[in-house]
Amino acid sequence: MNAAKDLKVAAVQVAPAYLDRDATLQIAAEQIEKAAADGAGLVVFPESFVPGYPDWLWRQKPFHDSAWYSRFADQAIEVEGPMLDPVREAAKAAGVWVALGITERDGGTLFNAVVYINSDGETAGLHRKLIPTGAERMVWGNGQGPMLTVVDIDGVKVGSLICWENYMPLARAAMYEQGIDVLLAPTWDNSDEWVSTLRHIAKEGQIFVVGVTAHLRGSDVPRDLPGADEIYGGDEDWMSKGNTSIVAPGGEILAGPLVGEAGIVSATLELDRVLAGRRMFDPTGHYSRPDVLSLTINRNGQDNE
Repeated sequence: MNAAKDLKVAAVQVAPAYLDRDATLQIAAEQIEKAAADGAGLVVFPESFVPGYPDWLWRQKPFHDSAWYSRFADQAIEVEGPMLDPVREAAKAAGVWVALGITERDGGTLFNAVVYINSDGETAGLHRKLIPTGAERMVWGNGQGPMLTVVDIDGVKVGSLICWENYMPLARAAMYEQGIDVLLAPTWDNSDEWVSTLRHIAKEGQIFVVGVTAHLRGSDVPRDLPGADEIYGGDEDWMSKGNTSIVAPGGEILAGPLVGEAGIVSATLELDRVLAGRRMFDPTGHYSRPDVLSLTINRNGQDNE
């Protein structure tokens, strides 16, 4: 770990304008401004915040969702080009970094991704989810190209694993091998076990973990989509209640979990806690046995590594 100043992180748990890219990007821009005004240096959003998580996949028969998928694909993000400009401009104006969960459109394939935008409003990295989970495979492809990306924020190494990627032991080990100080874990997982997962990873890696969970109700779904009224109810029909939490090295919860309401969960990450934790347990240093166990990472086609 490099010597670095402390970093204040804001994890945003608010509802997107569901399946409306431009309106959701404006919401993101507003939240970036709000978080920056509170001193954040990094603002993090949930999994597929733009244009929203494809929850209908878990509520309909496979391939009976052509109108839903068409709307979803149409409102996805092309990273190259002007689509992300509202967030780029907000990041630059506020002087903060942003990690934005998106559905990325690249040719004819959609990817579940996190795009990093630096404090100059430039794209600084992209991570694509390695393997979509269950019904998610109906819309997202396996991550290709940018994977296991790590960015440097003023000496703080930050990476991301999306949702159940965090249950992939070798993916976690690969992030530890790259010397991350902070792991971002945007997710759709609302379970009680999820917060325990975040705490385990924080202790296993002796890193800070920022879990960002969505906040969505059935009432957020546009009613012009076919069958929406049959599939979704109102405010009491929760798609995702949230679980947003920030955890310190060793497993202490610094902020959250925020459940059942919108808001921003924030904490100042004291980076010297990483070094202190690794005195006892450094998973890729003195508490490793490379003569017995080793990890091979295929870096072909990967960026920012």
